[in-house]
Formats: sequence, C-alpha cells, structure tokens
Amino acid sequence: MAAPREYLDELRERAVREVRTTGRPIAHVAKDLGIHQEALCGWSARPRPTAASATTG
Repeated sequence: MAAPREYLDELRERAVREVRTTGRPIAHVAKDLGIHQEALCGWSARPRPTAASATTG
C-alpha cells in the first residue's frame, strides 16, 4: 500500500473553501486540484472553526 500523501495547508484550505463556497461536487474539485477525493471528503467533513474555538482552543 502506498504511503499517504502530504498536502500543504494552503491547498487543503483552498480545496475546502471551494467546496463549501461554490457547492461543486467534491470529486470535481479534487480532480481540478489534483487531490484524492477521499482526502478532500475527510477535510470537508470536519467542522468549521469558529471564533470562540479559535480563542479557547
């Protein structure tokens, strides 16, 4: 089995932002950015950080 790929934080943020703001399917965004769609699916499923959690966490 291949080792998991490491993605830059900026790429993760860009991909998740594009999925959430445009409503495009994860598979399309992942293909456009060269990301495995399962990785993007996992990133997108995580809750969005809030201002309260950023100051307390």
